[in-house]
Amino acid sequence: MKPVVFIGAGPGASDLITMRGAQRLARAEIVLHDALIDPTLRELAPQAMCVDVGKRGFCDSTGQARINALLVKHAQDGRAVVRLKGGDPSVFGRLEEELEALAAANIESEVVPGVTAAIAAAAATLRPLTRRGSGRSVALTTAMIPGGVSPG
Repeated sequence: MKPVVFIGAGPGASDLITMRGAQRLARAEIVLHDALIDPTLRELAPQAMCVDVGKRGFCDSTGQARINALLVKHAQDGRAVVRLKGGDPSVFGRLEEELEALAAANIESEVVPGVTAAIAAAAATLRPLTRRGSGRSVALTTAMIPGGVSPG
């Protein structure tokens, strides 16, 4: 059985995917992708069947149990499966839940990090996220709460 590869698609523009991510995507037979990925990334996986399993806040979207089941099913069918996530898979991406589902089915996995939106926003505005002597840490939070309304 081939390992399932989680790839961070980056913060939007398709040219911000890592080289490793592009290489793994080129080998994919099945790509389960988030709603916010750049559609041109599909061109990097020309032989793959692409399935939108994206979530949009608390709106009607693909349930996590369904995504987990699809990952396991396609991997057990012997397919080269990629889970293409916006930004970085380990930042607000439910990566742990998907890794646990694969581990429970004895399916190996690989995680290819991506550029987070926070890092990309700082780069686009030519601003650092940290500053020697005064800004020594970075905290990432999500503003989503049940009901889809951001606080504030």
